[in-house]
Parts: sequence; C-alpha cells; structure tokens
Amino acid sequence: MLIDLLNALALIGNFVVVPGIAYGSQLALGALGVTMVYAVLRFSNFAHGETMSFGAMVTILVTWALQAHGFGLGPLPTALLALPIGIIVTIGLCLGTDRLIYRYYREKKAVPVTYLIVSVGVLFFLSGLIRFIIGPKDQVFADGQRFIMKARAFKEMTGLDQGLAIKTSQGITVITAVVIVALLFWFLNRTRTGKSMRAYSDNEDLALLSGINPERVVMITWIITGALAAIAGTLYGLDKGYKPFTYLGLVLPIFASAIVGGVGNPLGAIAGGFVIAFSELLVTFAYKRVVGYLTPGDWVPDGLVQLLSTDYKLAVSFFILVIVLLIKPTGIFSGKTL
Repeated sequence: MLIDLLNALALIGNFVVVPGIAYGSQLALGALGVTMVYAVLRFSNFAHGETMSFGAMVTILVTWALQAHGFGLGPLPTALLALPIGIIVTIGLCLGTDRLIYRYYREKKAVPVTYLIVSVGVLFFLSGLIRFIIGPKDQVFADGQRFIMKARAFKEMTGLDQGLAIKTSQGITVITAVVIVALLFWFLNRTRTGKSMRAYSDNEDLALLSGINPERVVMITWIITGALAAIAGTLYGLDKGYKPFTYLGLVLPIFASAIVGGVGNPLGAIAGGFVIAFSELLVTFAYKRVVGYLTPGDWVPDGLVQLLSTDYKLAVSFFILVIVLLIKPTGIFSGKTL
C-alpha cells in the first residue's frame, strides 16, 4: 500500500508539482512586469505578452549566432549567454515605445482606457513584427543537457514504477525567478530609486512636491519591465518551446495572475502566478493512474478521470479571474502599491 501511495505521489510530482513550480515562476515574472507598469504608470499593458515574445526572439537569434560560431555553456543552454543581449534590446524596445507612443498620452493626461487601447495597438504591431522577423512556426534553440534528473534514474534510485523527471530548463527557471524576485524586492525597498518609485506609485502629486523626477521613475519602470519580459519570455521558450502565437495566449494567465494576487502588488503577482499555474495543471491533469494506485485491487477507471481537457487551460485562468473579480476585486493581497 505504501509503494502504491509513493507511486501516486511520484505521478503527481512529475506531471503537476515540478511543471507547476516552473510554470508558476514564469507567470510570476510575467505578472511582475504587468504589475510594475500598472503600479507606476497606471494602465494595463496588454502588449506585455508580445514584449516577452520579442525578448525571447532576440535571445533566440543571438543564440543561433553563438551556436553557429561554436560557443556554448556545456550542459547549460547557450541561450543564457545570449539573454543579456535580449534584455538590452527589449529594454530599448520598451523605452522607445514609451518615448514614441505612451509619453504623448501621458503628457495629455489621457484616461487609463486610452492607454489600454493604445497598448492593444502596440500588441498587434509587435505580433506582426515578430512573425515577420522569425516566422510563425516553432523555433528550436534549446541545447545542452536536457535533464537534471531523468525518470529512469529516479526509478532505479527509488525502486518505484513511476519516475520523476526534472528538466534543466525547469531548474534554471526556478533559480532565476528566485534571484530576480530577491533583487527586485531589494531594489524597491532598499535603494533610493526604488523608494522613489514606491512613493510615486502611492501618491504622484506628493512625490512631485518632494522633488522626485517623474520621467526618471518612468524610465526605470520600463527598464525593469523590459528586463522581466525578456527573462520570462526566454525561460518560457526554453521550457515549453518558442512559437510566437503562444505568447499572445499568455496575456490572459499573466493578467489573471496579477489580478488574483492584487494588481500593483509585486508579492501578489508572485502568489497569483503560482495559483494560476497549479489551478490549470490540477484541473486538466488526468488522474486515471493515480486513482488506480490509490484504490484497492486492480481496478482502473475506464476514463481519464480528468476534470477538463488540456484544451481548456485558458478557460481555467478566465474562470478564476472572473471569480476573483466578483468576490474580491482587489485580489489576495488587496492593494495597488509597490
């Protein structure tokens, strides 16, 4: 009976827990970018998913160039070498978009819905530009050692029938997310610039009276947002493969993560990312083999014992988003503040 229970736990760990932690980390980084823009600039940036795609695209192009010249990191993906360039170019994109587009509406004191509509226009422009440069098909750029631990090695080590695999991309995602989140919170809470951003987010008029330069705050916000977008987009591409249309679909779970946690609250964005990730995986996971291990005898259900098909993952995000907006619109951590 104990062996059956351990096999069931290994199944859940392999298909829910490990992927959920990696996917939740990716959504958390994406939601942090959305949260930064909303908290400081006070609008919902619907182009953030395509900004992630743009950052991943630049990283992929540089990765291909490095691979062609024989550069690599051994067991680690070459994309980690290319990522700094992807971050720099994506930051340039964000700053350029703000200077050419958003700055005009900021000076005109446009209402938030105007920003939202403009960001949708930026979304479509970036979507077309990305597909024009790299094409609409799946792009392969991951190299190095694929697994930290293979399912077969886990079986041999434990003697269980079910294996537990951990991909290198998943390990890199989690470690990177922890480092980035720690650095971001340190920056916001310990540095003078971070405190200025928080003050500007809490009360713009009072911050201006205190001598805080709004344009500098805006610039730093876009720099952080661009870096987060490039990192999140690249990590998602390494883990799940890169296809431009996929990032367009990421907008819903990213915004759901930000809203569930509490729009404008970085801690809420992180928590919301994991809530959405695990909800999607738990609802769409097929529990047939798990039930088979946990029930007495050799009885196995005829169906997959699946609440929803994997085709409805986005529906899970939408459903959670609607429930939160109806019950607690301010989110888990209630508040629009850095």
